[in-house]
Amino acid sequence: MSFTEQLRRGADPIYEAIFAHPFVRGIADGSLSKQQLIHYVKQDFEYLNAYMRIYGIAISRCEKREHIELFNEQISFILNSEIHPHQNFCDRAGVTYEELQGYPLAPSAHHYTRHMLNAAYEGTLEDILAALLPCPWTYTEIGRRLLDEVNPSPDHPFYDWMHFYGGKEAGVTEKMRTLLDEWAEPLGEARKRKLKEQFDASCRLEYMFWEMAYRLEEWPV
Repeated sequence: MSFTEQLRRGADPIYEAIFAHPFVRGIADGSLSKQQLIHYVKQDFEYLNAYMRIYGIAISRCEKREHIELFNEQISFILNSEIHPHQNFCDRAGVTYEELQGYPLAPSAHHYTRHMLNAAYEGTLEDILAALLPCPWTYTEIGRRLLDEVNPSPDHPFYDWMHFYGGKEAGVTEKMRTLLDEWAEPLGEARKRKLKEQFDASCRLEYMFWEMAYRLEEWPV
């Protein structure tokens, strides 16, 4: 197995927990409340702002233009394309996208962004990729699973969301996996274990992000 195949196999229990999470199940059956959708979009808007900044840090570390191009493409994707699934949630909740921007991060989202920023500031490009990879990888798998399971008709409330993540090729996931496999290949076992820790932590924080949105998590005091 490649290094990223090993990462995915090791994180399979976390992935399965994500697939079974009630927020994801709520996307499948269309049962999410207005408040849950709003909380998710508020948090994901700020999360993705941090995600783009981490891509920027990665660009500053790159020595090859092809790697700069990859990270720059992903910044553009978030800015210009990933607004569409947010808009689907906003339309369902009866609010505008602009209303949900600029809110503080809830504890789990704050933890997640700081985990990735820590990997970016204190680690290497390999650490950055390991910490970033679970986000596109889990969303692609969620989207594909929901499309296969639900086979939604256009009148499903989250038809657009499912098709956005499940109906497209896993381009960025595959590109990031290929790059991480290449960069990890010459590394020793201790270094690979550290990358696995980065990856597993982000997988767990993906689960916590869904939990945060479902339970409308806020700071306790």
